[in-house]
Amino acid sequence: MVVVSGCGDPVKEHRSPDTAYIGLNHPVQEGWSIRIALTESGIKRGIIEAGHGAEYRVNGHSEQHLDEGIRVTLFDIKDNTTTIITAQKAVIHDNQDIEAQGSVVIRAGGTTSIKTEYIKRTASDKMIRSDRFVTITRLDETIRGEGFESDQALKRYRIFRGSGEAFIKQ
Repeated sequence: MVVVSGCGDPVKEHRSPDTAYIGLNHPVQEGWSIRIALTESGIKRGIIEAGHGAEYRVNGHSEQHLDEGIRVTLFDIKDNTTTIITAQKAVIHDNQDIEAQGSVVIRAGGTTSIKTEYIKRTASDKMIRSDRFVTITRLDETIRGEGFESDQALKRYRIFRGSGEAFIKQ
């Protein structure tokens, strides 16, 4: 009978996990039913939920790759929900910028809806932007265009190369 042991003296051979090289395209960590809080100076500014998430190290920075259905809820300073973003998948950068793609729908204030295939929400200025085809629907108007930018509450927005239709009540 041969017995082989790989243990060493815990005092002399204390080693910490080495995550410097996990392998190309391999996550550092992975989880299911993900819920991530976005904070600013300790104040909750958003909640991100996803069916699956994996953290990758890219050029010395951390990225959270989320899929299996994404829901981002953004809050104002008084903790009221201002905007809800849904998408098929997203990437969250360590500066809290969010890129979402695949059937992206943004809803705000119960009256405004934006549909596109890709958006990027930048944390520094809290703006949402896209360079893809977009449809913005508000009450009695529909505007389409190739790209847009908006504040995250969808109160002020610009649409590029736009066209649209409005219904005028008489």
